Amino acid sequence: MELDTLNDEQKEYLAGFTVGAGLSTSGALPETSGGGSSTAEKIQATGPDRLLIEAQQAAVADGGSLVNEEKAKAERHPLDRWSEVVDRARAKEFPKGIDVFLAKTLGMFYVAPAQDSYMSRLRFPGGEISSHQLAGVADIADDLAGGYSHVTTRGNLQLREIPVDAPPEVLTRLTDLGINIKGSGGDNLRNITSSPTAGFDPQELYDSYALAREMHHYILNHREMYHLPRKFNISFDGGGLITTLADTNDIGFAAVRIDAEQATDQVPEGVYFRVQLAGITGHRQFASDCGWLVRPDQCVETAGAIVRAFVIHGDRTDRKKARLKYLIDKWGVDKFLVAVREQLPFEPIEWPLENCTPAENPIPGSHIGFHSQPQEDKCFVGVVVPVGKLTSDQMRALARMANQYGKGTLRLTCWQNVLIPHIDLGDVETVKTELQAAGLDWQLHNIRAGLVACTGNAGCKFAASDTKRHAIQIAERVEKVVELDQPINIHLTGCHHSCAQHYIGDIGLIAAKVEVPTVSIGGTQPTQTDDADDEGEEVEGYHILIGGGFGEHQGIGREFQKDVPAEQAPLVVQKIVQAYMQHRNESERFIDFCRRHEIDQLVELCQLNELQPV
Repeated sequence: MELDTLNDEQKEYLAGFTVGAGLSTSGALPETSGGGSSTAEKIQATGPDRLLIEAQQAAVADGGSLVNEEKAKAERHPLDRWSEVVDRARAKEFPKGIDVFLAKTLGMFYVAPAQDSYMSRLRFPGGEISSHQLAGVADIADDLAGGYSHVTTRGNLQLREIPVDAPPEVLTRLTDLGINIKGSGGDNLRNITSSPTAGFDPQELYDSYALAREMHHYILNHREMYHLPRKFNISFDGGGLITTLADTNDIGFAAVRIDAEQATDQVPEGVYFRVQLAGITGHRQFASDCGWLVRPDQCVETAGAIVRAFVIHGDRTDRKKARLKYLIDKWGVDKFLVAVREQLPFEPIEWPLENCTPAENPIPGSHIGFHSQPQEDKCFVGVVVPVGKLTSDQMRALARMANQYGKGTLRLTCWQNVLIPHIDLGDVETVKTELQAAGLDWQLHNIRAGLVACTGNAGCKFAASDTKRHAIQIAERVEKVVELDQPINIHLTGCHHSCAQHYIGDIGLIAAKVEVPTVSIGGTQPTQTDDADDEGEEVEGYHILIGGGFGEHQGIGREFQKDVPAEQAPLVVQKIVQAYMQHRNESERFIDFCRRHEIDQLVELCQLNELQPV
């Protein structure tokens, strides 16, 4: 683009790249206003932030205006703002304005107005945490946070209620435990997930934990991995008992096998990974197979190349269009893969999906209960953690059990629960007793086993309802009247970001503000609540979807009922579950039951027309 076609702000921005950014020019800078030169020698970006700087330059040169987040990153990278964190803590001041965003890269989220405190998102690649680390996090939770942690849907932990002066000590103590959380928030790669049972799974094709760990350290040691236009998710699925939900990630690697009859000289017999792109279920899209087949030792480099292509070409002028999905929507997969190839040191193999033998399907509910390992006389236990909340005492109890009955490691899953592996079969009954003593459970028939909830408005400013509290209320009501013999996943999410992935739950609830006088379920009028004393006041509520799925049952849930007040949600979910238990075919899964009925048929089976206010 000719320089004289840029406005003054864009000229000043390009000129400003030479200040403290590791740039060089071969001549004088162009004038930033008035009748400057019609052409300018290209400013050359150097150093670890080159890709970020060049991507921002390109956006401006194309006539765009960088969003405020990009301008702040250009001024000084968020990784270089430790002193600001320390200074704010000493002054007992929370961040304001753009500093709220910048602090997230170092793992500190100021979550006002939901809470006048920080949340810290940690990092455990593949969900693996040592007993020493878990006990240490429990101590930090007691000393510097709210005395609990939340297991997240990325096999991770969060600490909440961190006071204004505590971030430096929290971050220092986490580092002392060997927990590096740089880039856990902001425009960065989120916690890298892999099969939770990797390495002790009886049906896996590949130990995908090794890949998650390698990817984690690749990120830590490549500065350009911190230069994304928006957040990014990567998952490695080795084909184990428990799904990683790889098809909901920006990049999903799914293990497959090439058998002897499928093999060629180019593709020998063995285990490979298929590459899936642009999953973002909050936007109702699953990742799609891009046609590439890569060896396990090529996965991390392939992921790095995809991320670099996204760094270079992703949108930096519109936050709503800055995810990988939108770049591929704009370009198409083929053009995007050309850009990826430019970043790869090898040529990927294009290979038909039908010429691969897929891994065995995950077994629903395997994240809960005791299951045999391939190691002789060993098993793992999946512990129920209702809505993902662990008290500090429960964390210490799990750490102690992992030490005493396992090998001192635990795994966190995307189902917001914890696994303890390598338990001797002879210790199973003792572990059951100790889990109960800690206020925890391992039984799959419990409705809480499939309960997933985001933070909700108790800790997140975006959420419209108190999702964790309402999830427990749903469990308490349903458990009184129904005992499940098959797992049902119930996902509650507080806003359109869909952190709890409500679209893929058997039953999904997304929070909404509900105007009480206009709400009607089956023709009835709900009573006024304590939150709605005046005519027309809004209360917390949900839109309810059913029949979502993933993997072999991939699909977006259908809208079942809109504008359900939170106080009525437990009864509506109870009616849905009861209808399934009463009208299903023998051994029919919930998702199949839902999908063979139209919505109006399901409403009738659930007897919502007879529903009375609670």
